[in-house]
Amino acid sequence: MRTVLVADDDPTLRGALKLGLEGAGYQVRLARNGAEAFALQQKNPCDVLVTDIFMPDCDGFEAIDRIRKLSPRTKIIAMSGDAKRVKGEVLSAAALVGADATLKKPFQLDRLIQLLHEVAGPR
Repeated sequence: MRTVLVADDDPTLRGALKLGLEGAGYQVRLARNGAEAFALQQKNPCDVLVTDIFMPDCDGFEAIDRIRKLSPRTKIIAMSGDAKRVKGEVLSAAALVGADATLKKPFQLDRLIQLLHEVAGPR
């Protein structure tokens, strides 16, 4: 079973993704920001990190960079939906710093599952 670490400062989205991904057969761990995601990754590495870009304390860019250095084989999906800042360039920048795929919020769970299959293979 593939392990997915979801890092997002929105507790509602974290909970919804946990339920949806567990229902699709993934083991899911949750982090409130990039620093927490990095700490969890150090203790027990995940197969895939799904991270928001804009979070307090440690944003998604820093999380991608730190986790990419710590666990180069971990696949990373960056997501963002801040309409004031997202016009493609933020997600393009995430790809440049090491994200394997990007996802603009809001999105359907099926789209995330499809990306998980694309970057990490079937569960």
